[in-house]
Amino acid sequence: MRSLATRLALLGAMWLLAMSAFAAPRIGVATMQPGEVFFERFGHNAIVVVDPANGDAISYNFGFFDPSEADFVGNFARGHMMYYLVALPFEQDLAQYRDSGRGVSLQWLDVTPEQAQALANALAERARPENARYRYDYFTSNCSTQVRDALDAALGGRLKSQLAGRSRGNTFRSEAVRLASPATWMWLGFDVGLGPSADKPMSRWEEAYVPMRLADSLREAKNAAGRPLVQSEMQLLQHRIAAEPTETPRRWWPWLAAGVAVALLIAFVGRRHARVIAALALPLWLVCFVAGALLVYLWGFTEHWAAWANRNLLLLNPLCVLLVPGAIAVLRRRIPPAWFGWLTVAIAVGALVAWFLHWLPLRLQYNQSWIALLLPVHLALAYVFMPRRLSH
Repeated sequence: MRSLATRLALLGAMWLLAMSAFAAPRIGVATMQPGEVFFERFGHNAIVVVDPANGDAISYNFGFFDPSEADFVGNFARGHMMYYLVALPFEQDLAQYRDSGRGVSLQWLDVTPEQAQALANALAERARPENARYRYDYFTSNCSTQVRDALDAALGGRLKSQLAGRSRGNTFRSEAVRLASPATWMWLGFDVGLGPSADKPMSRWEEAYVPMRLADSLREAKNAAGRPLVQSEMQLLQHRIAAEPTETPRRWWPWLAAGVAVALLIAFVGRRHARVIAALALPLWLVCFVAGALLVYLWGFTEHWAAWANRNLLLLNPLCVLLVPGAIAVLRRRIPPAWFGWLTVAIAVGALVAWFLHWLPLRLQYNQSWIALLLPVHLALAYVFMPRRLSH
């Protein structure tokens, strides 16, 4: 009897071992909160696959790039970045977030064994060196959209069908400016550099380019059986640094108040002291030239589609560089050429066109703030430097 019991126990153990070998892996999505370095501002995520045989957790992370690649900086500037999928132990992936104080949560997904195994197989194949590279796009093909697409493929398109027809009214611009807001130079770059393509209201599917938004959508999604897709959620690391910026309404009237105040000061001082205004206008025109030239480069010579057709070119006009010699002439108490004054008028008219375009039933570009700030200033400078005024 003892021998029989021993054999049965051994058989049972072998059966459990065999069943565990054929059991489906467990699937989770890890979401990392924003960090303090500029490339960490938007957060991060990864797919976690747990091997049922030994409990090992593998992190499939789409956020790797190689700065030592040939012409890395040039490719980055032209919008031709290549990123990688890397499979690494989940604990190793967590280490950097633990060290930097960034919070990490994990959502376990309720998927069928077949879906879980298909996803695990697809990720393992995708992570092979010959398959790991993908063309990166900041808004449409980043670390988070790759996670979204892999999950949707495993779910047979069910995730996209639930998210594509819904919207919270957010745009690529609003999310980018919100998340970049702790770094002034970063949010200014996004707000000035993005064109009208960034102001189309996103669907929840498109909104998933932000990892935290994808996590929100997963909480609301259903699986094929109609149950919540997220089976359970756990906090792995507490967030110890500044929290993700909240949504705040953008108001343009403070920018208008500032623009009108500066314009009135320019007009008042410029009636008697044109040299003072020329000294103040000179750095402004240089900034307009540099910023405008960058906008021309992004539109005409790169693949950064979200920056194309940027109407801020009418406000940050690169032709302002032609005003520099005239400003220097005024500073030297000389009368600049007549075209100097007419060019200030032309640049002011261009700023008026930007305001006019904003109210036309065209594709909206959310640049009211910049119009409100810069249009009055350009009009005031045109008033001060009109040819008839400078000739007296």
